[in-house]
Amino acid sequence: MYSKPNPLRGYLYIVAATFLWGVAATMGRAAFTGRLLPEGRVLAPVDPLILSQTRTTFTFLVLLVILGWRRGRAVFRMPRADLGRLFLLGVLGLASANFFYYLAIQRTNVATAIILQYTAPVWVLLYMAARGRQKPTVQQVMAVALALMGIALLIDLFGSGEFRLDRIGVAAALLAAFAFAFYNVAAHGVLARYDRWTVLLYVTGSAAAFWLLVNPLWKIVAASYSGEQWLFLLAFAVVSALGPFALYAAGLQHLEPTRAMIASCTEPVFSIGLAALFLGEGVGLVQAAGVVLVLGSIVVVELPGRKGRPPAAIVEPID
Repeated sequence: MYSKPNPLRGYLYIVAATFLWGVAATMGRAAFTGRLLPEGRVLAPVDPLILSQTRTTFTFLVLLVILGWRRGRAVFRMPRADLGRLFLLGVLGLASANFFYYLAIQRTNVATAIILQYTAPVWVLLYMAARGRQKPTVQQVMAVALALMGIALLIDLFGSGEFRLDRIGVAAALLAAFAFAFYNVAAHGVLARYDRWTVLLYVTGSAAAFWLLVNPLWKIVAASYSGEQWLFLLAFAVVSALGPFALYAAGLQHLEPTRAMIASCTEPVFSIGLAALFLGEGVGLVQAAGVVLVLGSIVVVELPGRKGRPPAAIVEPID
């Protein structure tokens, strides 16, 4: 039965999804540092590779069971011509964005990783302009300038001395942003033709297959992860992927993609706030100013122009 879109409900779904992504970022940082369990107990740290691999693989397996049961063989119908694009989306988009994002969290902090990844719409805009597919407006040029200034403040480019960030971590965060930007550009055509859950099934499946080539089962077995670590990895997949994806999809039933993307800018707020609350990761004044500038630039990029021109990126987040 068709129900009329409810914007308030849509915003609540999106905010709930971003809250779970914020929880996941804090969980990832805690797992990398071994500070995950209460009462002073220590969980042996996991690395970004196994975190990204199990997150994607568990998500794919659950989607495979649920979608196969509810929709039957129809969910697997995909022309061969699009299989290559979906594989690239899975590897260069989902797998790369996830791995570099969590590597950035491990090497720097949650604030740096999430904010630099959130510059993806700016890189999409620059790509579209370079290819002649979209002429930037004054509004969008201002957004790019804000984003670049915010990045400079965030990574302490002007040498304030507040933060000494790991260069590999900063590079990883930027690579995560580029991977997310690629996903935004490449996913548009596929999502316009096929159901988003079918696309997500193939994308996660492609990423899972890629990770098996990088880190095959025999290496995972040889790593001898404990039962507590496996329970964490399963819970992480639910909190960081299955739950947020479902909530975000529900939100898109009530909101336009542009509004959903702007609402999703609450994710960095949750991520940074939760990391500060539970892990003691504070941000200085200069870095906080960088966060504000980057988030402001993303909102400006996503807002339609005066002539109703569509935003540069309207694909949901994949972190």
